[in-house]
Amino acid sequence: MKLFPSLMLAVLMLPLDFLSAAEPAAPPVKELPLPGKVFAVAGRTAFVIESTAAPEPGTKAWVWYAPTLPRLPGGEETWLFEQFLAAGIGIAGIDAGECYGSPDGRKIYTALYEEMTTRRGFSKKPVLLGRSRGGLMTLGWAADHPDQVGGFVGIYPVCDLRSYPGIGKACGAYGMSEAELEATLANHNPVDRLAPLARAGVPFFAIHGDSDVVVPLETNSGAVQRRYAALGGKMELVIPQGQGHNMWEGFFRSPELVAFVKTHAKP
Repeated sequence: MKLFPSLMLAVLMLPLDFLSAAEPAAPPVKELPLPGKVFAVAGRTAFVIESTAAPEPGTKAWVWYAPTLPRLPGGEETWLFEQFLAAGIGIAGIDAGECYGSPDGRKIYTALYEEMTTRRGFSKKPVLLGRSRGGLMTLGWAADHPDQVGGFVGIYPVCDLRSYPGIGKACGAYGMSEAELEATLANHNPVDRLAPLARAGVPFFAIHGDSDVVVPLETNSGAVQRRYAALGGKMELVIPQGQGHNMWEGFFRSPELVAFVKTHAKP
């Protein structure tokens, strides 16, 4: 009994961070444009917006959206998401941070794929939707897993690290110097890694304005279309005239984009 006060004193003297570590972690929180579920995967915040029109578990079609960042997906995606949901297609994503398609980021994507397909009953061939720099992550992961992709959709997608964010900025996410990333760029750059996707017959679609100075059409979607065709791949490219890297409604209310997703997001 004499040890009891000493034991209590020892507990009181424990550092606060030790005591707080025993408490359950707070669930992740994310604001979504439509009602959905927010959860953690590999220590990252993920989400899924499920369709009430979806078939039974194990056959649920889905679109994989990127980039999932604090304010993305945003309200501008609401119309697109509503079209997907009405067709029985869910939407999911995971916040991999500013990883620019790096191997570490692609591991996080693999963790979400396993979560969605193994534990949540979704299709093993989602359509990947990359908006802007989301193109780097979706295309990077797709090139590693061409047989697990139903299709790729881009809204002015970044397809070349040299174009955005530039080798000097991206190299940190890759754990390399600028020179090291430049020397191994073909192993990571989406525009240089299209062959596995072409062999797997993965269809592509992109909508990209001809006046985009942030993510130029010619070196991104345009270059992908030319190279993909040379490899035997199929890509539909819609080019709105006079549009740049902006919030023009047509990017987010594209009937061609919706039709592509409905065709290729199959259970």
